[in-house]
Amino acid sequence: MSQMLQKLVLARKRTARADIAYVREHYIGHPDGLRCSVAEDEDGKLLGFQSLILATDGNPYNTPSGWGIIGTHVDPDSARSGVGRTLFEATRAAAIEAGLEKIEAFIGKDNHIAQAYYERMGFRTYRTTDAAVCKFWSATA
Repeated sequence: MSQMLQKLVLARKRTARADIAYVREHYIGHPDGLRCSVAEDEDGKLLGFQSLILATDGNPYNTPSGWGIIGTHVDPDSARSGVGRTLFEATRAAAIEAGLEKIEAFIGKDNHIAQAYYERMGFRTYRTTDAAVCKFWSATA
């Protein structure tokens, strides 16, 4: 996962950390993690992953407490191949299973590719910050 995130950094599609410790802390072992799904090809090569964590008071995105927070990462070589859609099917199921009514995606203002992806998945913009466009998905929509 770290290697794939580093590819995103090199491709200028990610600015956050991409080291192994970060991956373990924020995706695999997050204390409020609900699910981290991976997509692999037939040879076991990682194509992408998506995390869903429960928003708690004081989270770094100011996501309302009780919502889900989603993070999607797709290998640049696998973009626009259905990986993100497949990952969201698993995440949506996890959100419903956990009783979440809403999920927020906190997306960099300049990341138009991610903004379009989340729109295709049914997310809608509901707030912006100086650095981000925040979109939400609703289980009741």
